[in-house]
Amino acid sequence: MIIFTDLDGTLLDYATYSWENAAPSLARIRAEGVPLIFATSKTRVEVEKIRVLMNVHDPVIVENGGAIFFPAGYFGSDSDGEDRPPSDRCIRMGKPYAEIRAFVADMRDRFSIRGFGDLETAEIAELTGLAMDQADLARAREFSEPFLISDSAALPDLEMEAARRGLKITSGGRFYHLIAAEQDKGRAVRKLIDLYARFRGTNPRTVAIGDSRNDLSMLEQADQPVLIPRPDGTREDFDLPNLIIAPFPGSLGWNAVVARILSEEGEHRTP
Repeated sequence: MIIFTDLDGTLLDYATYSWENAAPSLARIRAEGVPLIFATSKTRVEVEKIRVLMNVHDPVIVENGGAIFFPAGYFGSDSDGEDRPPSDRCIRMGKPYAEIRAFVADMRDRFSIRGFGDLETAEIAELTGLAMDQADLARAREFSEPFLISDSAALPDLEMEAARRGLKITSGGRFYHLIAAEQDKGRAVRKLIDLYARFRGTNPRTVAIGDSRNDLSMLEQADQPVLIPRPDGTREDFDLPNLIIAPFPGSLGWNAVVARILSEEGEHRTP
């Protein structure tokens, strides 16, 4: 089994960014050797810090499918003649940040938008509830730009302009995100599933867990999609086969669903 998970509002609680309530299932995942793949809008440096704190050592998908990063030697040695991931341990799937920022600069006045590149660290901290050091890591974008727009009614026109430049807009928990037109979490998840099948010699059962619209493409790729509700009890209206709705928001719901899935998987393997 492989578990793909969003972070904010999913494994991390919406307001506090805590994963404390998910600790039991995280410990079980580690004990059973189940790969846990973060697929998030967060930056590489944000995710690296979280991976260390959680003691997770698997690949990560950052910035809504902008890139996949691998630990060294994860899929074997580069010297064995196979077509393994590149030696810099990164598969880039999005556009360079400078190109996305150029679009924001061109559209800023016309649509009254402000991206992370326009905000001070203190503003990002206030908008997100992140500590200052965490907000600083959130500004280290490489493949996407979270942004705010003053008039959401203008969003369709902005989307058309983005499409002309090979970009698209996705909706996350707190911000809209500008990303490459061909980029999404689902495409990155599919790439990783294929790599596991190729280099680990298995066709793994896949679980994907998310809470917002930009998680849909990831959930569509999984054998077992899981939707986490919002803190107010509402949720996205996804029509997916076999969809599990978590009983609680955030890390508490994440823990409950993962515990159930791991137990069912154990029963399935028992002769």
